Amino acid sequence: MKVVNIDTMLKKGSKLYSIFKLKCPHCHEGPFFEKSLLSWKAMGKVNSKCPNCGNSNNKEPGFYYGAMYVSYGLGIALFVTIWAAFTIFSPNYSWVSLLVTLVLIQLLSFPVIYGLSKIIWANFFIRYKK
Repeated sequence: MKVVNIDTMLKKGSKLYSIFKLKCPHCHEGPFFEKSLLSWKAMGKVNSKCPNCGNSNNKEPGFYYGAMYVSYGLGIALFVTIWAAFTIFSPNYSWVSLLVTLVLIQLLSFPVIYGLSKIIWANFFIRYKK
């Protein structure tokens, strides 16, 4: 079985490269976040300026409020995936076990969804320049 490396699938200059590598949408070199996506203390803190190119990641006050829509979509996708997995792999599940699983997974994945929604939102509006 051949293992697919993400570096071969994504080319620098694409929005997916910036999203999956968590890099600056403008230069694809500098880090987009101050700390890791999994950090609860600095959850979703974006570098105000890219350390590499100096581009501002905060276009205007409240710029990342629009990321709530992206976060909502990612949360719904996760919900549907969990529900489908329960339906396929455990057809006789109880609604309580599904609800507990959904709440736990949503709570544990919140920092990742929150961070991903911000970088996806930024990639809508910040263009890559070599």
